[in-house]
Order: sequence, then C-alpha cells, then structure tokens
Amino acid sequence: MSTTKAPYGTWKSPITAEAINANSINFSDVLVDPLTLVTYHIESRSTGLNALVSTAANHDVVAGEWNVRSGVHEYGGAPAIVYGGIAYFSNFADGRVYSVREGGAPEAVTPENKAHLFADFAVAPAHPSLLVAILEDHTNDTPQTVENTLCVIDTAAKSLAWVQWHHPDMPWEGAELFVADVAHADGTLRALNATHIAGKKRDVSVAYPAWADDSTLVFMNDASGYYNPWKYATATRTAAPVLAAPVAEDFARPPWTLGSPPYALVPGGAAGLFTAFRGGANILYVADIHTPAPPREVAPCPFAVIASVRSVGPEFVFAALRSDGPGGVVRCSFAGAESAAAVYTVLKSASQAGSATANFPREIISPPLPRTFAVPPEDAPLHAVLYKPVNPAYAGSSVPGEKPPCIVNVHGGPTSLATTALSWEQQYYTSRGWAWLDVNYGGSSGYGREYTALLAGKWGVKDVADCLQAAKALAGEIDTARVVLRGGSSGGYAVLSALSFGPEAGTFYAAGASYYGISNLRLLTQFTHKFELMYMIKLMGGTIDAIPDVYDKDRSPIWHADRIVKPLLILQGTEDKVVPPEQSEAIYRSIQARGGKVKYILFPGEGHGFRKAENKIKALEAEIRWYEEVLGLAV
Repeated sequence: MSTTKAPYGTWKSPITAEAINANSINFSDVLVDPLTLVTYHIESRSTGLNALVSTAANHDVVAGEWNVRSGVHEYGGAPAIVYGGIAYFSNFADGRVYSVREGGAPEAVTPENKAHLFADFAVAPAHPSLLVAILEDHTNDTPQTVENTLCVIDTAAKSLAWVQWHHPDMPWEGAELFVADVAHADGTLRALNATHIAGKKRDVSVAYPAWADDSTLVFMNDASGYYNPWKYATATRTAAPVLAAPVAEDFARPPWTLGSPPYALVPGGAAGLFTAFRGGANILYVADIHTPAPPREVAPCPFAVIASVRSVGPEFVFAALRSDGPGGVVRCSFAGAESAAAVYTVLKSASQAGSATANFPREIISPPLPRTFAVPPEDAPLHAVLYKPVNPAYAGSSVPGEKPPCIVNVHGGPTSLATTALSWEQQYYTSRGWAWLDVNYGGSSGYGREYTALLAGKWGVKDVADCLQAAKALAGEIDTARVVLRGGSSGGYAVLSALSFGPEAGTFYAAGASYYGISNLRLLTQFTHKFELMYMIKLMGGTIDAIPDVYDKDRSPIWHADRIVKPLLILQGTEDKVVPPEQSEAIYRSIQARGGKVKYILFPGEGHGFRKAENKIKALEAEIRWYEEVLGLAV
C-alpha cells in the first residue's frame, strides 16, 4: 500500500484523456436475426461513426465511411435490423436505407431524399420484401410541419401495434397504444379496426410494445406510478398487468431514443427477462407472461446498466455496463425454465478494442456510493451518487485536514438519469484527487412518475436548488469552497442558471462548465426541433405567451449575465440542432463584454453531444485545466 501523499486535485494518474477516448467504443444497440439467431451489435467508435458488427465473429458488416445511425427525433436510435441474413440500416450522412449481406456491399433501398429519415425497422414475415419503419418527413422542415409515422409489426403480420403521443406531452408523460388489423395489398399495409389499448394523454404513458405471440402484446405502462409490464389479449380485447401486484420500480426508462428495448420474451412468449431500476442501477427480473405472479429477481446481477435486451432462443443478449469494469455485449442463460440464477458470458468487451483502459488497475476505480438526502421542509428524498477520490498510488492528502475539491455533475434531459455505470470521465477526476457527485434532482427518471413530475413548472429552479442542496449535504466530506458545477444540454442550462440567478449564485460554486447549455429560453422556443417543440410548456408551467416574464426575466440566464461573477467555460458543437450555437455565443459575448472570466470553445462538425475522439480529448483537457487554474491547483 502506498504511503505517498499529495494535495487533493494534484495526484498523478494514468487515466488520461487520450487513453479513455482513443480507440474507445460504446455499444449502442444489440440485434438478433430471428431466422438465423445470429447476434449483431452497433459500435459507436472513436471516429464518430457507428459500425454494424457480427458479434461472435467480431466482423464488421457495415463500417468504414458508413454511419449506422438515425436522425429521427434528433436523438435517433434503432437504426438497423437484421432478418434472414440481410441487414437493413439507416446511413446518417444521407438518411437513406440500405440493405447488405455479410461480405457484400450496401445497396440503397430508398431513393435519394435528404428530407426523409428512417428508423425502428420491422420486417413483415408473411411478406418479407416489405420493410416497415418510422418515417420522419422533413419536406416542410419546421418543427410544426415535420411528419412522423410510427409502428411495430407482429410475428404473423395480422395485427399492427403502435404508440402515439400528442403535444404538449412528451412520450413519457402521456402516450397511447393502439392495435389494428392489417390488410396487405399492392405492396402496402392498411390498418383496419384500430383499438385503443392503454395510455392516456397527459396522465398515463405506455411504451416498448412487443408481441409475445400471435395474440398477446406486451408493453410498459406507468398507470401505477411506475413503468411496469402489461399485456393485451387480442382474442378478448382486454389489457391487464403482467405482475400479480405493482412493483414500485421503473421497468423502463423514458423513450428519448427509439429502440433499445428494456426486456425480451422467450420464443412462444410464456416468460420474459425484464430490467428495472433500483438505486440508480439496473436489476433483472424473470416474469411469467400468462400467469400473474410476483417477478423473480435474477441473481447475480453484476451490471449497472442493461439495455437493448433481445432473446436468442431460450437465452438472452444485451448491452451492459458495469460499475467496476468495462461494458460489453453479454449473453444471459438460465439453468432451467423456473430458475432465476443467471450465467453470463461476455461476447464482446469494450476492452477488446485496443483501448488503453484495459490496462488501468482495477484498484484505481472509485466505486459509486448512492446517497439519498432529505430536502427540507418536507424531508423529501433527493437522490445522488458520490464518487470519492481513489488512486492506489496515494494514501491521501499531504495537507492536514484537507477535503477534496468536488465536481457536481448535472445530467441532461432534464428527464434523464445519472446511473452508477463506470464512466472514465468521472475516474479521470477521482484518480486525480477530486470527488464527483452526480445529482438525480427532482425531475429525473428511474424513481417513478411522481419524482419525475417534481420538475413540472420548476425547470431552472428545482434542479438548481437540488444540486446546491446535495453539495451542501456533503460538507463533511468535500471542500465546499472548491465545488465546481458542470453539465450538458439541460445540465448546461442548470449551470448557467445556478451561476446567474440561482440561490447563492455568486458565492457557492467556484466555477462552472456548460456543454451546449441553454441561455435564452425564448430563443429555444423559436429554434428547436419537433420532438421537443412543446416540452418546455410543462417544464416552465405555461406557454411563453401566457408567462413571458418567467421565460425571459425569471429563468433565462442571458437576462442575468451581469450576475455571473464566477469563471465559466462554455463548450459547443457547430452542428447542434437541439441547442444551437447561438445559445452559447450569446451568453459568452455578454459575459465577455462585462469583463467577466469566460472561455468559449467551438467544436466544428459536432452536434448535441460530442462524438469524435479528438474533440472529446480536447474538451476534457480544457475543462480540467480550467478548474486547476481557477482553484490554483499546482499540477
């Protein structure tokens, strides 16, 4: 055990920005060919491009200059499907759908039309030449006129199920599930006798429908206050919970992206493997579909995040992240039909891509420490995850009584969740003697509908107050005079809000870093995309016409830029359509004109979330240098 000591925030670490980004991969989706039972996955690579890979063979099916990615809803998801040895995929550069056999060259399926975007594909088995998909039509390219069609087709192509939702709802606030009979003629499908199954505008969300068999549809329903599995029988036209009693855990995340199902059903649909959230991490359940009973928790479950669950015969595959090591594509099998004891096999690990992270000592990883704080005056719960400084080369600080500086990280969304999955970005800081605090403020997902609704009408207020409350609650463990606030997108808005009009704006935080954050809410209402066109109405508590001062004077950081006295770093992509560069540029110019300490870094070619390794490296190194300069850390 090392006896070396050095001030917190100055430790030397092998975890470099280049090491965690060069040759790095993430697994964004897992696919299974239902005819051949071959498993595939989509890798997000350090080039910024996505490749389709045959998992067991570790062979690229689509790679190189191709980009297996969809732009539907801007956030994308579900860009490919494989059926009968043929892969169909959306190419992000031109939006066209292509087909390819392994070893062959992609061939265009759709005509050239950059106004058309496709995702969430399904093949009609009775008519395998017919590919069903979501089409997002940007011919009239304004948020009000973009058109979307969404559907999922069943195993026999006799019935069609789809989820629809209406503004001002987001799909996790209120959505409806429909089933209709299908008529096929002249290469087209017609939906007849549409029946509303479940869900309600404004009040109940349904999501992730999947056919268990020809007559049973499984889906997620949050009527109980939590996403739980339900089923619909086409024979009796009735919907009912799958479980004997509601479980106070979310079995799904809000559908920000398409695809990535949180569960899968065995052939025949008698049972399924389901994910659920508990304490910021996923757990697994096995549940019977036809006989209501309590779900059986799977043991062990060594993963923090499980996504894109698919069945392969009696087994399952999914993309998984751990808290203590690299993620990967994982196969899950059970000893028998009634067993909940799982055996896991890693089919493809992120560490197999030549990444330097594979050589980091396991002892350098700071484990997640979930915390729940009581928020006055009602002592309402506030959830967070703390990561303490950890580095086996150091025994602590050389400064007597010193507590570590702390990064307070605000996740985006705002209806999202900071999980306990390993993030090398977090470890980059903790291995240098920093503490890191992820705050799942009121409004985050994963803790039930009521917790998510806490942000309604309070965006820029509740999230900001909760972050401050969580940081102060750690006064005995961190140096509250050296707390910095950072976040991206909605999290960036929280940073700008906290430093401008938030409580203790000019006193508590030592500095801030905003990644593509929102500075002008009025501008956001004018220049956003269809998916989030009316998201702000509920977040703000009304339309901009009804409460203009709330949007402008009360909660737009640009109106309070003169109050930003703490150093601010702003990072932005030029191609961001969700939060355009004008948002960052405006707040930068305003602070600069007043002589404030501010730095603005623009990343050409990047959108809402940086993808290229060189830009991630530049951003991470610039951010830590910013904090070190502000806090006077001699490294």
